Amino acid sequence: MSELRIEHLTSPDIAEAMARGMRTAILPLGATEQHGAHLPLSVDSDHADRLGVLVAERLGDALVLPTVRIGCSAHHLGFAGTLSLQAGTLEAICADCCESLAVHGFRRVAIFSAHIGNYPLLKDIESRLDERLSCDLDVIAYSDSTAVLQAWRSAAQQVAGLADHVGGHADVAETSIMLAVRPEVVRNDRAAAGFTGSMNEELLARVFTDGVRAVAPNGVLGDPKGMSSELGFSCLNAVADLIAAHAAARYQPLT
Repeated sequence: MSELRIEHLTSPDIAEAMARGMRTAILPLGATEQHGAHLPLSVDSDHADRLGVLVAERLGDALVLPTVRIGCSAHHLGFAGTLSLQAGTLEAICADCCESLAVHGFRRVAIFSAHIGNYPLLKDIESRLDERLSCDLDVIAYSDSTAVLQAWRSAAQQVAGLADHVGGHADVAETSIMLAVRPEVVRNDRAAAGFTGSMNEELLARVFTDGVRAVAPNGVLGDPKGMSSELGFSCLNAVADLIAAHAAARYQPLT
């Protein structure tokens, strides 16, 4: 299929695709939160939109659900415009989507996030949804944020020798991803480095408890300098490979 996003398909299109064996749904999670002065609040959701399609293409039997465009972003509320959901609210949205999917005959759902702040929720969501859902649906969640950041660093080093510019938020990786996905919204003239030190567990805990502004007053973790669409595509493909491989390895035979 040339179009894999269910919101852009008709209901008969989806029914026909499922009849051909496309019984997996991809549920992308994003966010609406600040990304420094050079990127819009839609970064994580725009990123998730593209990743969802890339993952579905790799799996071959999947359709993509609309991205959940508000996430767990309380640590960014110190910046104007940021919206945040409680973890329980986001989990309830995931659960309701799963119940809807099961009604139509989907057999599995793969959940991932393009927003690192959603990863604590994803860590144990499979078991919680298994207990919560009234339907028979295999839930597969990708929850390895460390591997995502390492994939970005590897891509940044290989493409531009800039692994040290990857800090995880509005940095060279995320800015490059936006140059690949929506180049018209990147304000190059406003791009500036933020916190560029080592993000150890103590500092990460401070980010989540005291907010990003306490560590990076301009809202940037890392340095966007050196950004390029080439690096953006490398980051997208590397992470799509990670998510798709994880999902495929967890597939249970459909009966």
